[in-house]
Amino acid sequence: MKKSIKFAIWGNTEKPKFWETLPGILDWAKKHELKPYLTTRISKQFKHEDLPIIESADSFIDMDFILTLGGDGTILSAARAVAHRNIPILGIHLGDLGFMANVTLSDLYNRLDQVVEGKYTVSDHMVLNAEISANGKTIKSQVLNDVVVNNGKTHRMVTCMLEANNRFIGKYKADGIIVATPTGSTAYSLSAGGPIVEPSVRSFIITPICPHSLTSRPLVVPDSSEIKITFPKEPFEQIGVTLDGQIFHHFDHNAAIIVRKANYMIKFIDFADCSYYATLRNKMGWGKRGEA
Repeated sequence: MKKSIKFAIWGNTEKPKFWETLPGILDWAKKHELKPYLTTRISKQFKHEDLPIIESADSFIDMDFILTLGGDGTILSAARAVAHRNIPILGIHLGDLGFMANVTLSDLYNRLDQVVEGKYTVSDHMVLNAEISANGKTIKSQVLNDVVVNNGKTHRMVTCMLEANNRFIGKYKADGIIVATPTGSTAYSLSAGGPIVEPSVRSFIITPICPHSLTSRPLVVPDSSEIKITFPKEPFEQIGVTLDGQIFHHFDHNAAIIVRKANYMIKFIDFADCSYYATLRNKMGWGKRGEA
């Protein structure tokens, strides 16, 4: 990485630990003669005349990396902002269970030093394009984790018709359907009984949520697939779509949802001594049998 490093700070401003950690990061950056940029949300709450501000998403183009402080949700929002701009993300974990932000506060400055020294790798994570058509309008969005379809604001089951590359998969009557990336396989899909898929495996995971059938099971399909979800006309049918757990839409049963692989990846900064499998062991307590 070049000597004159610019990086953006993206954080969960609702967490007290973020504000406790921010001054130390700024001191570290000053010591190493780096140039940190703040998002407008952070800048409004943290008055610092000497720090430049990220005014728009296009400002990320000039960054060498983005430092996120929070959890997986913070990374998801940062990934949407970065989008196709090819800027790697370094996630710092501030609290709850998380799989993407795997650098802890105790290891923060050691990892930052490694980034400055170029002692890191970059991994690519698949992104999904979600295209929702309803009532003559089309909404397009990109997701890093998952697209979740359910019955909107009601607690009724939803009936979904699924196709892959114009080939009928099946009719599902369930609380909902999840289409997840391998990165998202450890999120809602996992809670709904879906498999854990290593992020480098190029695939989608289709997971029914509480299906009204003992034979409905999760399905892993190649990332070349185009998944289409439609809904048979039923009384009082309302469709809810949630993107990465953060963006919500509601439609009637005439909606059609198409999910396909995006033409770009989200990049994460990794380190040689970090392992996805070690993360799984630590986060999920694999191999522990009641030990404290």
